Amino acid sequence: KRAWVVATTAMDVYSPRDTAMMSVIGEKRRWGDYKGARIDTGIALAMIARLYNIEIEIAIPANSTRERVQTMEAFGAKVVLTETIEKARDYADAQVAKGGYVAVNQFANPDNYLAHYRTTGPELWRDTGGKITHFVSAMGTTGTIMGVSRYLKEQNPAIQIIGCQPTDGSSIPGIRKWPVEYLPKIFDPSRVDRVIEVSEAESADMARKLVKVEGVFSGMSSGGAVVASLKLMEELAAQSPTADAVIVCIICDRGDRYLSSDLFA
Repeated sequence: KRAWVVATTAMDVYSPRDTAMMSVIGEKRRWGDYKGARIDTGIALAMIARLYNIEIEIAIPANSTRERVQTMEAFGAKVVLTETIEKARDYADAQVAKGGYVAVNQFANPDNYLAHYRTTGPELWRDTGGKITHFVSAMGTTGTIMGVSRYLKEQNPAIQIIGCQPTDGSSIPGIRKWPVEYLPKIFDPSRVDRVIEVSEAESADMARKLVKVEGVFSGMSSGGAVVASLKLMEELAAQSPTADAVIVCIICDRGDRYLSSDLFA
């Protein structure tokens, strides 16, 4: 018998990034007024900055979907489009160097993973009754997997932590195989037991299948995480058909942010 659990983490804009960015901005708020310049997780940042009445500038790759940009702008954020996600990080660093800006820097800020250590990890442990055996997460900023890994390993060191990354040549929004020089500083490879790679096509196909078969309207990074979970489930079933396993993965983005693309066309 094998159990497979999909967990969603949500606040107002329905993303695990909401949890992390509420923690990050909540900590930085004590510094006083500032402009934040950083990349991605932009919708969560834009929403929370509006709640705190903070002026924010967000740099994101130019291939981001129109819905993402429009949502950030609706919250009042200034959006700067760059050639790549690495260029967005460089832009943010350059703006901070000029003065007048404070970088949220979710790639190096421990508040990112601590938010998931305090919330997502305990939630998964509680909701599975401590029976979780494997946790699968897409890796972007790596905040989710770092925080959840810390908590779950404290409860049971035998729990396996599996990261999901794109295959070479694949482009999956929200999942990244970082060049060494851009590897998030919060990432600790010792906290991930293994990585499963998924292709762009697999992730897109699964996103479409999730909405048509399961009624789960998610995006490509969620599709990738589910693909990785199913690959893991097949491996475990082949190794020990009678063993129990509780595999939990995170549905980490929304399908409506891809409507201007051809994902659901």
